[in-house]
Amino acid sequence: MTWKDLQTALGGEGYVASDDLAVALQLALSLGRPLLLEGAAGVGKTEIARALSAVKDTKLIRLQCYEGLDAAQAIYEWNYQRQLLSIRAASEDGVTGKAVEDRIFSRDFLLERPLLAAITQEAPPVLLIDEIDRADEEFEAYLLEVLSDFQISIPELGTITATTRPIVILTSNGTRDLSDALRRRCLYTYVAYPERATELAILKARCPEVDVRLGEQIVGFVQKLRGEDLEKTPGIAEMLDFAAALMGLGIADLTADPAVLQSTLTTLLKTQSDKAQITPEVAGRIAGKAA
Repeated sequence: MTWKDLQTALGGEGYVASDDLAVALQLALSLGRPLLLEGAAGVGKTEIARALSAVKDTKLIRLQCYEGLDAAQAIYEWNYQRQLLSIRAASEDGVTGKAVEDRIFSRDFLLERPLLAAITQEAPPVLLIDEIDRADEEFEAYLLEVLSDFQISIPELGTITATTRPIVILTSNGTRDLSDALRRRCLYTYVAYPERATELAILKARCPEVDVRLGEQIVGFVQKLRGEDLEKTPGIAEMLDFAAALMGLGIADLTADPAVLQSTLTTLLKTQSDKAQITPEVAGRIAGKAA
């Protein structure tokens, strides 16, 4: 499959990938390397993993990162309750010592978290490590063994090597700098807000029933709104919600009624200060420029 074929296949799943992104994905697949996608929130970084798993007809395993994430939540942990019950049962049966230890520290008592689950699948899954920049720097060290050798060391069991290599996609919103060690293990591309033609194609793919003229107004309005000094810039998902809201209300022209238009901006504006800034007059002005 060439990068053009991959781009077309992703389009069939409703994801319009730029040439740069399609090439980066194809290189990651052919080289077996993790791909780090960096960019603002809402540009479609997470969605690409879902679309790719559909194209490859494989499982999507997602690890949502957050501050304080540790190995027990991301890689594995022992089922302590079952271990205690097993110890009690063994004691009642007169079994002690190493036999009990070998039993309770076997795979039967191991709880697989996303990273371990991703390397033990029969078919290569898509492993999405989402918003890696939200995790602590210490957590990145846990990832290095997985991303370098696709293996995980468990003191009680030894090293578990990947049955098949997962397709790894990491996303970052750029809230903190990632370590050089992590970046060196990944291919990299920056995902920007789409250009007008690309965003129109996304709208057409996701909302084929939208009128052509209204679709052009929607994309033009959202792209100009992104140029305003907002706390939370609307992403592609918000643009699609905006389109659905307009169609649901039967609005066919953004310039017809600024007050009604402003009331639909609840789909685009996510903070009180942004809503206060984009008054009906401002919304009407932006709509006029987008028409």
